[in-house]
Amino acid sequence: MNLIQFELPERGRRVGLINENEVVDLTSVNTVWTHIHQLFFEAHRNSKTIAEYVEEFSLENADTISYNELLVASPGNPNGWILPVLDHPSVGCCLVSGTGLTHLGSMEQRAQMHTDVVEKTEEQKTDSQKIFEMGLQGGKPSPNKRGVQPEWFYKGNGAILRGHNDFLDIPDFTEDGGEEPEIVGCYIIDDDGIPCRIGFTIGNEWADHRMERVNYLWLAPSKMRNCAIGPELVTEEKFQNIQGHCRITRGDEEIYHSGKLLTGENHMSHSLSNLEDHHFKYPHFRIPGDVHLHFFGTMKLSFPNRPSFQSEDEIEINFSGMGASLVNRVRQISPSITPIVVKKG
Repeated sequence: MNLIQFELPERGRRVGLINENEVVDLTSVNTVWTHIHQLFFEAHRNSKTIAEYVEEFSLENADTISYNELLVASPGNPNGWILPVLDHPSVGCCLVSGTGLTHLGSMEQRAQMHTDVVEKTEEQKTDSQKIFEMGLQGGKPSPNKRGVQPEWFYKGNGAILRGHNDFLDIPDFTEDGGEEPEIVGCYIIDDDGIPCRIGFTIGNEWADHRMERVNYLWLAPSKMRNCAIGPELVTEEKFQNIQGHCRITRGDEEIYHSGKLLTGENHMSHSLSNLEDHHFKYPHFRIPGDVHLHFFGTMKLSFPNRPSFQSEDEIEINFSGMGASLVNRVRQISPSITPIVVKKG
């Protein structure tokens, strides 16, 4: 089952079920279902998955709209538009995070970003190389065993989420942005504090690789950007062998193509269960009702193999089995060196 969240100007937020070229408006069946978050808890409290629960309802009389029309619509379109595929009614109860150096081949690009020398002795290895090799050795433990922890980073809360066809901003305090084509795990913490994975979606983990290149210790602030997820929540993906690509266009010109991208456990140094364990082992990440969106990393970045982004550049990310492509446009905020001034309270 593939789900989306969307907005109709006259009717508000909706939850939809993808049925080929149509979207079945589940909110027209039950007006309470304005968030997948609400639908999850109603299903979960009836001891069912979302798919099992929805199948109990008659959808024959549900409203339908054209999926193709939604896919080409930008936010604010009078005929409706697609929202981030999972969020929380309160933005502070949605945590966006991720793991890096999880993919085979990702370490070399990270190393090249920080140094011109890739082949090093054990004493000369960068921290990136060391943590990547730790993942190769202990990132896929046997069942019921805890493996080595991965690199982890925080991006923000629900306020940073953007949907399909929305803008990804280059902030006024920086010079560039950087796409990161990834799969995102979508989780809701149930009433008992147990993390529940409700599915996967495509993500563009927008970051600032130019800033990160200056100093590795700026990796954390380089991640503090908005990001995009969607357009579809896929509830049945096995996360083993997923192939995709990323392309960037400027007007009619393609300025970057990734070639084949590989993700899923077959192409990673950590198992899915190990990544989930090392995220949710922290008690404050198991607060009932919270939403967690976790980026699982990428094998390849466009930086520095493209010109700097400009406003209106378009980024398209597609992964097999994950539904329609995620498309976003770049927006450069006018540069400013004026500092933020804090007032005395």
